[in-house]
Amino acid sequence: MARYTGPSTKIARKFGEPIFGPDKNFEKRNYPSGQHGLARKRKKVSEYGTQLKEKQKVKYTYGVLERQLRNLYDKASRMKGQTGENLIILLESRLDNLVYRMGVAPTRAAARQLVSHCHITLNGEICNVPSALVKAGDVIAVRERSKSLEVITNSVASATKYSWIEFDAKNLCGKYLNTPVRTEIPEVINEQLIVELYSK
Repeated sequence: MARYTGPSTKIARKFGEPIFGPDKNFEKRNYPSGQHGLARKRKKVSEYGTQLKEKQKVKYTYGVLERQLRNLYDKASRMKGQTGENLIILLESRLDNLVYRMGVAPTRAAARQLVSHCHITLNGEICNVPSALVKAGDVIAVRERSKSLEVITNSVASATKYSWIEFDAKNLCGKYLNTPVRTEIPEVINEQLIVELYSK
């Protein structure tokens, strides 16, 4: 499978920020790996290199493949408003990302697994497609027989609340209230660099 399943800390150190969430190993050594990682004696990165790095960061952060990101970009470019902001909003509207945002899973990778293993329902029906785009007003819930899973109960206990998601921790059910504004999304991404890269 093309999706990256290797060490997450190595990738986080490459980008200089914990893109996969809190990481003790990253906090110890938050510089690129290798013998000369701390010295940072590296040649100047070109404009294309900077744009490519930002695109790769988005792919790793949201766990999407190149074709998926390109398709979302094409869709974002046809929408009203700024293409970069539309792209981030579309990524945030993915089912696996919303399961993660609700606090049902500790990471996006864990959220993707919960969805693909049929533990999540969308508007009352089981949905096993992590990339499904959720619309405002849709209800996401944990399947009745999956509510006792340890990974879910542990994650919900330390969940972060977001203004665009309404979540009932007792019934493990949430509602996607509205599409978030770019300033509300906490991810540190310069989406304009991705737009510049794809528009070449």
